Amino acid sequence: MNNKAKKIGLLRKTSKTFLSISLVLMLFSTIVLYFYVRTLLQGEIEEELRSTEARIESSISNNNPVYQLPPMVEVTTVPKIGKEHLKDTLIFDPSQNEMEDFRELITYSKINNQNYRITVRTLIVESEDILIAVIISYLIVLLSIFIFLFYFNKSRTQKLWNPFFKNLEQMKLFSLSSETPISLLESDILEFSELNTEITTLTEKVRSDYKNLKQFTENVSHELQTPLAIIQAKIDTLINGEGLNDLQFEQLSSIQNDIQRLKQLNKRLALLSKIENDQFQNLSACNLNGILEYRIENLSDLYAIDIRLKSENEVTLTMDAYLAEVLCDNLLSNAIKHSSPNTPITVILDKNSLTVINSGTKAVLKPELLFQRFYKESDHTKSTGLGLAIVKKICDLYGFHPSYYFQNNEHHFKIKLKNA
Repeated sequence: MNNKAKKIGLLRKTSKTFLSISLVLMLFSTIVLYFYVRTLLQGEIEEELRSTEARIESSISNNNPVYQLPPMVEVTTVPKIGKEHLKDTLIFDPSQNEMEDFRELITYSKINNQNYRITVRTLIVESEDILIAVIISYLIVLLSIFIFLFYFNKSRTQKLWNPFFKNLEQMKLFSLSSETPISLLESDILEFSELNTEITTLTEKVRSDYKNLKQFTENVSHELQTPLAIIQAKIDTLINGEGLNDLQFEQLSSIQNDIQRLKQLNKRLALLSKIENDQFQNLSACNLNGILEYRIENLSDLYAIDIRLKSENEVTLTMDAYLAEVLCDNLLSNAIKHSSPNTPITVILDKNSLTVINSGTKAVLKPELLFQRFYKESDHTKSTGLGLAIVKKICDLYGFHPSYYFQNNEHHFKIKLKNA
């Protein structure tokens, strides 16, 4: 199940909310207006019918001739008084020669000792036309107001949030390694101004902590070199000396291996620190084919493994020559460490990419962490966890794009080259 909610822009969200509320209000107010006007019109019709009925009764009381105008007015004598009726009815209208909707009032009155049934009617069509005209006019006016308010509100909101969007772009471009402090757009809105102050304070503190951490790492790496070299020399002297039993020799050999690993770790941390401090400025044209052939030849002498280079083009990159060698070395070393026994390693180089392929039984569990410092798939591996982190730093420095994928039981480490 995908738990990630669909993201929506701030302006779009506010506009969507405004439109939703406006549509609901427009619909609700139109319904209310419809029934209100309809009630008013029905009241007017009823008042008109009762007025006509009263005039007819008055005319009969004065012994005037009984007024008849079917189907609008009908007066008949009846044997007894009935119940009053007020209703809508559909009857034939001779003047229109068709069936029409009428509002009908039937009353009974005893006038001059004679019972009368007085029926008066009026056309509903006219009132319905008035009702529809009122509703349409109301909708047109309301819709025009909403459209105006929508664009006005959108324009005002965009202008209001403009400092926020500008500062958000600045935060996206912010880099810890940058020497330039973040530059935020000032705003006369109190909350935005307070936000700017907090962001500036936070980024300055983070930059300062990051700078101190880099300096600490560089100092520790530098200071560890001499003690490690001295320990290494003393261990070598003890191992090469006489009088050691097998247990002592095994323990000293283990210490020697740990010191070698510690020296390698220290060396790689120092290299990372130098890359982050932009200390590799000696750019030159580096022939990647030649570098790979040389490193493969050296590694083939150290490890009994078949490394095959496939390249149809000469690829020359503008970068520091030492970092170009480190890039190739780390990719090849990583493939050698994690390749299945007795399987070849394939290196494919073309003008757009460098890909190192080695066999494997399963894909990396967390490929998104592969290029982070000290990430290891297993605790049993002797890797320092810094080789691919250095690859990532070199790629970031020169605009390359490293990636990983697992296909056909093979690990693929691909570097998309930018300036090949």
